[in-house]
Amino acid sequence: MITSQTHDLVIIGGGPAGLACAIEARKHKLNYIVLERGLLVNSIFNFPANMTFFSTSQKLEIGDVPFISHVDKPTRREALEYYRRIYESWKLKVNLYEEVINMQCQADGLYVVKTSKNNYVSQAVIVATGFYDTPRLMNVPGEDLPNVKHFYDDAHHYVGQKVLVVGAANSACDVALETYYKGAKVTMAIREDHIYEKVKYWIRPNIENRIKEGSIKAYFNTMVKEIKPKEVILNTPDGEVVLENDFVLAMIGYLPDYAFLEKIGIEIKDDEFRHPAMSPDTFESNLPNVYLAGVIQAGLHTSKLFIENTRHHGEIIISQICERR
Repeated sequence: MITSQTHDLVIIGGGPAGLACAIEARKHKLNYIVLERGLLVNSIFNFPANMTFFSTSQKLEIGDVPFISHVDKPTRREALEYYRRIYESWKLKVNLYEEVINMQCQADGLYVVKTSKNNYVSQAVIVATGFYDTPRLMNVPGEDLPNVKHFYDDAHHYVGQKVLVVGAANSACDVALETYYKGAKVTMAIREDHIYEKVKYWIRPNIENRIKEGSIKAYFNTMVKEIKPKEVILNTPDGEVVLENDFVLAMIGYLPDYAFLEKIGIEIKDDEFRHPAMSPDTFESNLPNVYLAGVIQAGLHTSKLFIENTRHHGEIIISQICERR
């Protein structure tokens, strides 16, 4: 049964940015709700099983809750445990597995947020949907086959398999090396003529040496043309190449869910990085009392913002909401 609930604030997205906003809302005694279409910190759950963060645990802390990790830079498993503690210790109001379908502004200026389960009427809305849940696509035939993955899970799946890794940035290089060391026959398809310059300094020499010695075969200036159940067709500088293949791991990055943003009325700038329209001082979007928090602010410039340099977004936004009340 669909019901309507009234709140001071609706927060769309239950990742680190959304939780940080919820903590500030709780501190200021706002009647809020967090709506998350997946599970708690869904994007972090989709990180590779053995991933280690670039940031130290201290730089990821929110809500005055210590982030304790075994080493300086925490793992995915430790991060999931940490955000569970955040959720429990602050007793945050988070509705999981509840997808926002649409949002409309009423004549009185209040917003109706429609979800898969309920309707919510709110004076203000924070959109904190991130980008990691929406992979970039190659847009080639066969990309929807079950042996094509845009989220990497664990190297054990690929023991003894012929694996094509698409991409040349941090994720692609990490995946290529890890699957190679676990016994996969790894090939890389790289759009440029080199490994990305900003690959982590301890990773780049390793991947370049594996390519140089032939342990990992790399096709540069190459694009995937078509994927079939047991082979991949590449467009290379020397013409088409057909590879025997068991799995394609497309590690070519992620992007904001622009379709969702435009659906709820957020304007997208016509600039290089397709930034969502937003005041740089208040983080208010083109919609009155609708704010953007977290990495979504950077648009396609996904290497600009991270958890550690967006933790303060909640404080700025909630202060604006409270002033207007």
